Amino acid sequence: MRHSKLQQQVLSLYRQFLRAGRDKPGFLPRIQEEFRTNAAIPRTDVMHIEYLCRRAQRQLKQLRDVNTKQLGFFSNTKKDS
Repeated sequence: MRHSKLQQQVLSLYRQFLRAGRDKPGFLPRIQEEFRTNAAIPRTDVMHIEYLCRRAQRQLKQLRDVNTKQLGFFSNTKKDS
C-alpha cells in the first residue's frame, strides 16, 4: 500500500521524534502517546493534520536542542478557595 505525501510526512516526523528522544529519559512514552492520540484524527481533516505537522516541526527542533532535559506538562490545578 502506498502512502500519501501527508502520511509519509507524519511517518517521517514520528521516526525523527523517536530518534531525537532516544537518549532522553521519559521522552519515548510521551512521544508515542501523542502520536497515538492524534492517530484518531480523520484523514479528511487535512488542515488540522498540517497544523499539527508544523507544530511538530517546532517541537522536534526544541527536542533536538542539547539543553532540553525534560518534557513540560500542562495540568489543571485546583485553586484554593
